[in-house]
Amino acid sequence: MAMSLNITPTLKTIPFLEDVPKRALRAAGREANWFSLPAGWELFKAGDISTSIYFVLSGSLGAFQKMGDGRSDFIGHIRAGEPVGEMALFEGTIDADGDGAPDNAPHTSSVYALRDAEILEISRAGFDRLIKAEPEILTAMVRLMLTRLREGRKPNKRNAPKVFAMVATSPTIDLRLRANSLKASLDKLGVKSRIIDEVEGTDQTGGFFDKLEADNDVVILISSIGDTSWYRLSVRQADRIWVVGRADARPSIPLMPEDDSPARSLKLIDVVLLHHSGERQAAKPVEWKDAAGAARLFHWEGMEGASCDRLARVMAGRSVGLVLSGGGARAYAHIGVVRALREAGIPIDFAGGSSMGAVVAACVAMGWNDDEIDARIRKAFVSSNPLSDYVLPVVGLVRGKRVNTRLREHFGDAEIGDLDIPFFAVSTNLTDGTYRVHRRGLMREALRATISLPGILPPVVYEGEVLVDGAVLNNFPTNVMRELHRGVVVGSDVSRAPEGLKAEDFTNPPGFFGWVFKHGFSSAPPIAGLLMRSATISVNPSAGRELVDVLVVPELRDIELRDWEAYEDAVKAGYDAAQKALASGELHKFCYGPKTEVPTVTVDPME
Repeated sequence: MAMSLNITPTLKTIPFLEDVPKRALRAAGREANWFSLPAGWELFKAGDISTSIYFVLSGSLGAFQKMGDGRSDFIGHIRAGEPVGEMALFEGTIDADGDGAPDNAPHTSSVYALRDAEILEISRAGFDRLIKAEPEILTAMVRLMLTRLREGRKPNKRNAPKVFAMVATSPTIDLRLRANSLKASLDKLGVKSRIIDEVEGTDQTGGFFDKLEADNDVVILISSIGDTSWYRLSVRQADRIWVVGRADARPSIPLMPEDDSPARSLKLIDVVLLHHSGERQAAKPVEWKDAAGAARLFHWEGMEGASCDRLARVMAGRSVGLVLSGGGARAYAHIGVVRALREAGIPIDFAGGSSMGAVVAACVAMGWNDDEIDARIRKAFVSSNPLSDYVLPVVGLVRGKRVNTRLREHFGDAEIGDLDIPFFAVSTNLTDGTYRVHRRGLMREALRATISLPGILPPVVYEGEVLVDGAVLNNFPTNVMRELHRGVVVGSDVSRAPEGLKAEDFTNPPGFFGWVFKHGFSSAPPIAGLLMRSATISVNPSAGRELVDVLVVPELRDIELRDWEAYEDAVKAGYDAAQKALASGELHKFCYGPKTEVPTVTVDPME
């Protein structure tokens, strides 16, 4: 509801406007409106034409961008004192069509109130008056826009959630004890946090929560799930909801009472399952995730230790996500990268990738140590070629039975949702021309889809979709990792393949049986290299790199996509490149120390 008042004092409280002369503020005030925006309501949608700039006086807004698959991706918070809509307003001052008048520009993202907010709207005319009176405003605004553009979707204070509602699904869960454990882990990181319960938080005004947010890095609101005023207030004030459940219990349906909180409606929800020794799991983790409508699922073993520290890093925006590209046998280098990270004491809190990169990431998510990863990859891929069961092709050059057998042998019936480290694999959906992100179901089935290079391995058919190698559309899925967490992304990219193919292999080539007679069934015919190169030739070697904080590009000049026996050289190249990227120690400081700047490191032997 807009109000027409003398808002000159209010304008003066906005940091951007604090140096503007009072006369200019009064003139701008005649072009301004103050209004309240209830939690969950939209300020504007992507595509709406901009005619004003807005300032958040209290509360919190959230910016969202529509993704190619129709989902809304959270970009970041706009908190008290910050402007919103400035980009479209400035674009709207440009006379692009040459008619002598500024063109109106559309907003590129949608903005909603995440908490009850007070907004000040200033028209373009009013803001022009402010700029003329105080030109430094324009400089500050341009600096802010450049910062936001440069940050993009990388971690920063603006897009990090600060207020977490931890809600218990059972009266047997001691949330105060759990929150205290998280606070102790946050304290070790130098992160200032505060826990608020029903006694302290009930009947407080929005200003109380604004001050909590301003004075702390993380605020934890604890409440049992129920139809109470404190529960409703907690989830309404939260940037993110953590639903805490017991792994030895089943989720009730519905799990939470209906409410219109933004975190609930925008699916900013995670499930945290508590585990105790000797427990019997009563439901699959994915059942909890579905019941809560959650985006992510975490496991908490015991009370303190590695699980608690990981959750604290996630809360503080200090988590580390490892994303690994596809690249056939060149992906062995990722094993060396993992080894170097572990030796440097860098935690891996999220893992994912495409094609063979997803296979190595799966080894990490399974919790295997370096020796076990080495032994399993050697047995599955190095000792003998898993793509050697050739067949006269109908849908693939090989039957795929050997690959299926090896995936079953090493990953068994492991469910992605059961893993301590959240994991994803990316495949390409040929049915609708998009990529598919696998974050649930059997690990071996997700891996079988992501390594199904077209023409070599038969595709995977799942729910009417034809799935092939993730490298076809998204070989270095850093964008998926950015959606999964707000911490640092470490990426290892081995997609830059050696130049070309051997021309002599395609000059007067023998027939299938002639090739087999000369080379046997253990050696891949030239069509294998042709298909692998054809499927990946359109991959942009720089795609996804702009979203990485620490980029490792191992030196693999002489290793081809199907050099399955070039194991030692590839692993060493990955290890050496990762050591160079970690030499400064900045990533270790980010994960464990009070220093919070996000490190940016690139190690690319080609540059």
